[in-house]
Amino acid sequence: MLRLFYFFYYIPMPHSLIWLADVLKSAGLKIAQVPGWEDRGRGDTTEIFGVICHYTAGSRNGNMPSLNTLINGRAAGPGVTALQGPLAQLGLGRDGTYYLIAAGRANHAGAGIWQGLTNGNSNFIGIEAENTGGQNDFPWPEVQLDAYHRGVAAILKHVGHGPEFCAGHKEYALPKGRKSDPDLDMNAFRSSVAAIMNSTAPPVLIPAAEPPQAAGVQGRSTLRRGAKGDLVIQLQTILHLSPDGIFGAATEATLRAFQRNHDIVPDGIAGPKTWKVLDTVA
Repeated sequence: MLRLFYFFYYIPMPHSLIWLADVLKSAGLKIAQVPGWEDRGRGDTTEIFGVICHYTAGSRNGNMPSLNTLINGRAAGPGVTALQGPLAQLGLGRDGTYYLIAAGRANHAGAGIWQGLTNGNSNFIGIEAENTGGQNDFPWPEVQLDAYHRGVAAILKHVGHGPEFCAGHKEYALPKGRKSDPDLDMNAFRSSVAAIMNSTAPPVLIPAAEPPQAAGVQGRSTLRRGAKGDLVIQLQTILHLSPDGIFGAATEATLRAFQRNHDIVPDGIAGPKTWKVLDTVA
């Protein structure tokens, strides 16, 4: 007797928020797509009305040190319950880069209400901006805050709602006082978002690249991602990286962190100003 066997394979399907990449890029913002983000989520969202703004309360070091936690969730600790990831759809690095984490539902909101909506995880996109929430990370980098305003404005324009549908987690969360993030004046934040949506804000703030190295100044040229050679090895050695002579993503990220820690525009480019400071720690 002929027997037929049927095998069924589960094929992940993208969730509904895959439009985030195009919307943010169209707004002139830098994005980094975390592998698998299109089908990551606690199920899918329902209708999106707005955005809830957060900060990570993560490490002071690095551009987006909380990324792994946002993807995979947090472990239980003293006074803290475990929470499965993803913990936000978007992470916002200190250099203004948006990390696309999930196109589905994320555990970012908890109990609360804003504009009469009580299901924050299903009706709002969560943005976790990298910031400790302390005085050691205040004021926020101008390029990061500018990207925060513009990203929120782009999302709200796409979903067809105004700036009043942007809330800080501290405003949404119940009972009142349960959350304190972000440490920003949200009324001023919404005013900036409104200006962008009304086309009355200045152009996108992009850190200016450092000018090329002047001829004869220690014989070193400006280095950026994609560069190769002995000068890259010198840079990597100063940054305490394994020197392979290739200016890749790891070198750029470490250089950005160095620049932020030394009050240099964190553009990830080793130009005259950056080399001058690198020389003091070599």
